[in-house]
Amino acid sequence: MADYDYDLFVIGAGSGGVRASRVAAAHGAKVAIAEEYRVGGTCVIRGCVPKKLLVYGAHFAEDLKDARRFGWNVPDCDFDWAVLRDNVLAEVDRLNGAYTHTLDNHGVEIVHERATVSGPHEVTLASGKTITAGKILIAVGARPAVPNCPGSEHGITSNEVFHLDALPKRVLIAGAGYIANEFAGIFNEFGSKVTLINRSDVILRGYDEQIRDRLLQISMTKGIDFRFHAEFRGIEKQADGSLKVSMTNHEPLEVDLVLFATGRVPNTEGLGLAEAGVELDAKGAIVVGADNRSSVDSIYAVGDVTNRVQLTPVAIREGQAFADTVFGNKPTIVDYSCIPAAVFSHPPIAGVGLTEGQAKQKYGSVRVYTSDFRAMKNVLANRNERALYKMVCEADSGKVLGLHMIGPDAPEILQAAAIAVKAGLTKADFDQTVALHPSMAEELVLMK
Repeated sequence: MADYDYDLFVIGAGSGGVRASRVAAAHGAKVAIAEEYRVGGTCVIRGCVPKKLLVYGAHFAEDLKDARRFGWNVPDCDFDWAVLRDNVLAEVDRLNGAYTHTLDNHGVEIVHERATVSGPHEVTLASGKTITAGKILIAVGARPAVPNCPGSEHGITSNEVFHLDALPKRVLIAGAGYIANEFAGIFNEFGSKVTLINRSDVILRGYDEQIRDRLLQISMTKGIDFRFHAEFRGIEKQADGSLKVSMTNHEPLEVDLVLFATGRVPNTEGLGLAEAGVELDAKGAIVVGADNRSSVDSIYAVGDVTNRVQLTPVAIREGQAFADTVFGNKPTIVDYSCIPAAVFSHPPIAGVGLTEGQAKQKYGSVRVYTSDFRAMKNVLANRNERALYKMVCEADSGKVLGLHMIGPDAPEILQAAAIAVKAGLTKADFDQTVALHPSMAEELVLMK
């Protein structure tokens, strides 16, 4: 057997890379991991974790108003963006330290510089040093896409949004996926005037149509503007520092901030992958099999860089499966069916399994059950905002094919319900479960 510096060398210390590294090390492998920025990756450093903290902060805008209906003498409150921003960034620092500590505790060597692939068993560091490894795992994730239009350098992405010096008064968000809708809700609650533009007239493609339509209605009621069939023509910086955005089918718009949320691109450029024989698809993602192996036997990939399912828990599962299969003598394949997903919009949405449209396409005949209601808290708060729960079932067996919801705490409620969908339970199983009253979650077992 060849003598290598390491049994495993991982490039990228995000969620997938960290999990793969520490599990492989626990199986007895000698492991090193290279990270050119900060340990933790997109989710921890510039993604779901700091974003969710901003979502929590934004919810207080409505909670403080609603508190008055519940007897609390709440004065008019000012919001200090810098306080929230700095507290969030401090939490990111803490998590960065925690992830680093975890790797250290598992005996994984951390290399704090960029690494590129220079052969089937070799990586080259930015310092020029070469390192050999029995297996190489690519877990470098993805980055926000930036539209190719004049003046695009004046916009920012979700990477930079956590570091803004001040809150913009007027924000234009390009895109209509989960990142766009989440930040639309955040900025709107913080008092910014938000306009969301999209090339098509569909938001949150892939989510159930009724649920996303409800979010669109509620978002517009909250004051968020939507411009559909709008593509960038360009961004011009004005003398006063504002940005003039030109687009198709609509009049130009002057704003103070442009946020691009138009998808994510695998971080494969300049990694030496093609030169090493690793197959990439048309979008630059690494093509892998069910065992996470690339076209080169010794090189594997997990997470967003493979562009399969761009979700942190999926990357973690892939990293675990890779380590268990290659170093733990426990062959494991990730099951991509019934993956729950959420959008932390205002209000949030969550879903698992097939949408109504997908179910009809696959099964032909389906039965759909819904509950359309106002949460008790919203009733007393005089907030005319309705939740919608939806269950899609196979017509004959009653098996639950999909469960979708929008309303307060929808993601928290769906996580437990997703277990039932994954397990193949039926509408009758839900019906036979006694409701937990009074709660929003009880509507899961009361749908008609």
